[in-house]
Amino acid sequence: MSQLNQALIRRPRRLRQDARWRAFVQSQHLHAVNFIMPLFIKAGDKICQPIQSMPGQFQYSLDQLPQVAERLAESGIQNVLLFGVVQDKDPLGQAAAQSNGLIQQAIQILKHCCPHWLVIADLCFCEYTDHGHCGVLDANGQLDNDATLPHLVAQAVSLSKAGADLVAPSGMLDGMVAAVRAGLDAHGHTQCGIMSYAVKYASGLYAPFREAGEGAPQSGDRLSHQMHVANGEEALLEARLDVEQGADMLLIKPGYGDVVYRVTQQYPDIPVGAYHVSGSYAMIKAAAEKGWLNEAEVIEEVMLGYRRAGAQFIVTYFADWITQHLC
Repeated sequence: MSQLNQALIRRPRRLRQDARWRAFVQSQHLHAVNFIMPLFIKAGDKICQPIQSMPGQFQYSLDQLPQVAERLAESGIQNVLLFGVVQDKDPLGQAAAQSNGLIQQAIQILKHCCPHWLVIADLCFCEYTDHGHCGVLDANGQLDNDATLPHLVAQAVSLSKAGADLVAPSGMLDGMVAAVRAGLDAHGHTQCGIMSYAVKYASGLYAPFREAGEGAPQSGDRLSHQMHVANGEEALLEARLDVEQGADMLLIKPGYGDVVYRVTQQYPDIPVGAYHVSGSYAMIKAAAEKGWLNEAEVIEEVMLGYRRAGAQFIVTYFADWITQHLC
């Protein structure tokens, strides 16, 4: 073996020999600005309700938000994603677009408490409809894509008026981004951004979220509009459609690393994010509780994996812990 080849062979080990070297050459890092903390806002008073399938997560009523915001701000959180949990549900999810609606009030409270925060509002109807689907149903009980779009626009405009920096259409409906962008612009909300759930798979990992958001379908499923987990090329098509319709940011849910990588390669100039979903959170918490893994090590490894795949931002229920301990 030549002297040159021997030097090249030994280079990786030299760069890993101790903590100083490893830190010096580390290629991916976790920064607080890259994380988004989901919050579940529930109608009522004095509510700080634990979510049983997601240990450490809670549903909060509006009166609890100032102290929640203070705690999260102290941990380093800079971005939040809001989900509403309401009791007043109907077939059209009309509570979602009310000017004094639950999330509209939550936005105003959080903006007052933490004006520097980026406040993102989920844009969908599953938590507001009595049937638990993502929009209007037709006479056969199937999701009516086109009939739902005007309702999404009304919801988006209402949330933007309340002060949302971004709306996040999450139903995977055809044309949703174009409709929302046109509606926001027509009402003068040109500065409100769209973080689209451009690639959302019909995943079994959403089960804990359904408990947290109290928006599970009362019948049927969402396979007609969410993607099959086997499909990768389709993700590129969905991402392209949303980019062409005016999405400012793209979110992959669940944040499969291969899909994140492929979308970031196709759209290097568009911020792409990964959603570390409720089921993934619950699995880590359950395994850590049994002592089967080191929770802190696994959280860091998973988040660095997202960053390595190209994710510029990450939605995760671990966000406040990460910003406090890893950033």
